[in-house]
Amino acid sequence: MWWKFYSDIAAANLEAQRVVALRLMKLAGGGPAAQKEAQKMVSEKVTASLEATKTLARGGSPQTVLKHYRVIMRANARRLATPKRSRR
Repeated sequence: MWWKFYSDIAAANLEAQRVVALRLMKLAGGGPAAQKEAQKMVSEKVTASLEATKTLARGGSPQTVLKHYRVIMRANARRLATPKRSRR
């Protein structure tokens, strides 16, 4: 059980690094898209922290919190890696 948890933590670290890199590229582009991403990033961190606290306070496991974070990180990576189509 612990080996799986540590493996999941290592995988989450790699996923987080990818999301950070993608976000830095977005922020480096500047403009309204960068501003929106910065606001999303901050509000997402606050929300995630509150959700994790609530999960643990209600008797949830660290594994449950990690699993939830990984879902969010994968969604962010997909969103940030997908090029936006221009509107016509």
